[in-house]
Amino acid sequence: MNWKLILFALLLGYGAYQHFSQRPIVHGDGIIAHLQPVQQPFQESTNQTNFELNGYTITPLQSFEIEARVLATKNYSLGREADLSPVDLVLGWGKMSDEAVLKEIRISQSGRFYYWHVEQFPIPRQEIETHSANMHMIPANSQLEKLLKSVREGQIVNIKGLLIEARATDGWRWKSSLTRNDTGAGACELVYIEKLVIS
Repeated sequence: MNWKLILFALLLGYGAYQHFSQRPIVHGDGIIAHLQPVQQPFQESTNQTNFELNGYTITPLQSFEIEARVLATKNYSLGREADLSPVDLVLGWGKMSDEAVLKEIRISQSGRFYYWHVEQFPIPRQEIETHSANMHMIPANSQLEKLLKSVREGQIVNIKGLLIEARATDGWRWKSSLTRNDTGAGACELVYIEKLVIS
């Protein structure tokens, strides 16, 4: 067989694999992530306090756990935020995990922000804002980073970890939101991931 045909077949196969391995997962109508995110005061007795990560000082603010549907995912490699957080996940729970609702909402990510647009509201605006969020993910180790980068739109993720503040010696700081009710700049969660399960 001609080597060019072999190369073409390999490229075609790789392209097909990429397409099918990265396409969004469809579940059908109905809520698939029922629970609200859970956060609690950080317990210093069971966890260390400040620690260093990639040259930054990390301060735990709250313990955090969420089970949610992945509405969008975006990788970042530029900017000092990427030193800590290589991936942002837009997560939805409650009615924002329902296919019937989500097909009426156009979602995008850019510049560490999450944007949504509707022609008409399938659920009240406040419910969209309080049941979805863009979260900056900080994996605790390389294994979690690899797993995080494999997450696809439509999957269900269970994440346990911490909401944190990161600081650099030059005064730069990046602090997590601690509520689901805020919007705009500063409203994203900064999540230090200690456990990640994908389903």
